Amino acid sequence: MLKAPPVLFAVLTLASLTPGGAAVAESLTLQDCRISAGPGAPSIEARCGRLARPLDPGGAVAGEIELRVAVVPALNLTPEPDPLLPIAGGPGQGSVDFYTSYSFAFESVRRNRDILLIDQRGTGESATMNCEFDEDLIDGEFSTELTIEYTEECLQQLPYDPRFFTTSVAVADIEAVRVALGYPALNLYGVSYGSRVAQHFARRYPDATRTLIIDGVVPPQISLGPEIALESQKAVDRILARCAGDEACNEHFPGVADTFAGIVASLKTAPVTIQVPDPSTGRLQELNFGSGELATAIRLLAYHPNSIALLPLLIDEAGKGNFVPLGSQFMMTMISMGDALSLGMHNAVMCTEDVPFYDPDGIDYDGLEATYMGALQVDALQAICSIWPAGPIDDGFKTALQTDIPVLLLSGDADPITPPRYADLAAVDLGNARHLVGAHQGHGQLGVGCTPRLIARFVEGADPAALDASCLERSFVMPFFLDFSGPNP
Repeated sequence: MLKAPPVLFAVLTLASLTPGGAAVAESLTLQDCRISAGPGAPSIEARCGRLARPLDPGGAVAGEIELRVAVVPALNLTPEPDPLLPIAGGPGQGSVDFYTSYSFAFESVRRNRDILLIDQRGTGESATMNCEFDEDLIDGEFSTELTIEYTEECLQQLPYDPRFFTTSVAVADIEAVRVALGYPALNLYGVSYGSRVAQHFARRYPDATRTLIIDGVVPPQISLGPEIALESQKAVDRILARCAGDEACNEHFPGVADTFAGIVASLKTAPVTIQVPDPSTGRLQELNFGSGELATAIRLLAYHPNSIALLPLLIDEAGKGNFVPLGSQFMMTMISMGDALSLGMHNAVMCTEDVPFYDPDGIDYDGLEATYMGALQVDALQAICSIWPAGPIDDGFKTALQTDIPVLLLSGDADPITPPRYADLAAVDLGNARHLVGAHQGHGQLGVGCTPRLIARFVEGADPAALDASCLERSFVMPFFLDFSGPNP
């Protein structure tokens, strides 16, 4: 069963929280454990524990939650005192699951430093705030009324008051864990939404921040939503233009950009009904594949180099009337998103930190409607947030981070949601920063080429200017698939 309808995922007031004095150390005992990305996945030795935290740091609402904490010890027996803290994206992904999927990329850092993992409140095993829906609710075209119905059902399912799962509350949790474990400072890696968390932690706790790596950068002053469709269309256009400039790709898929435009126009008029194998059971399942399903499939395909390589092939197949490959991609995306992302936490962030700051007069609806995604996401987010309660947000949260802390910014030039110009915008107010851009790369550079080594060298030296990044010029770019057997050798 799909766990959430596609319109509910973005993948971005009460009194403000005021940064106080030194945090009070709370009890956190770690014990030997193993962490993994799920059943059948390799496990990693760690030290795990739980830290109790107030649900409402302001004290007006009673109750506690527990944070899941894990420390993957450094390989060096005399490690540096400041660990690396990876912060997952979403919003809504747990950092433990994120790390176990990308642990290979952190091994160079781990030689000399612990890896500190904290499932952000509302995600993973830290008071998760997820929602499930009946299949009957999921099948249907977007409408404001139906989205509000989804949202009301979600709110009724949540085990905790959804106001207290914002970034402003979460960074105080991170600081409490740091103090409880006795680390003098942290090196932070944040990807996508995690880049927002990392920047705000550095703003609120500068003395506890040694270095900052932000990957797929979301500047604090940007409110996610209105530009997502525009940026995703630009990314897809660049990918298809690259195919047109590639002799083999153009030979196999001539006019693929026109083919895609025709598919978008056709599905906006009427969906197609297809039989798609269920990714879990293999049984055929009827799927009404329309513009919303297309948008979900294409957008996520454009995130990563390996799936980018599939785009021209899948578009060409759909242009010939075979929508099954794209339909299968949609179903796999929805299942993976439902498993990985906590919808309640996601909405808590978006409805406090993004949607309330939209400028209705500044939204380019004509431009949105000209994209393959249309205005679906913006309309859905505004419908959700019309009834979702906003939570605490710190003073100055939506202003640019100004700091001399060493910062490494990472972007892919084909990123469909956080383009390099976002990192450039963030860098304006960073006094000791460097921005590296991967050619033909999508969203998140962590596992790309030599990036893991660059991150390790940056953390070690804390000097962005001294970083030799020439290896990025040799990063492998996955060639386009010409058929379902894969790219040509």
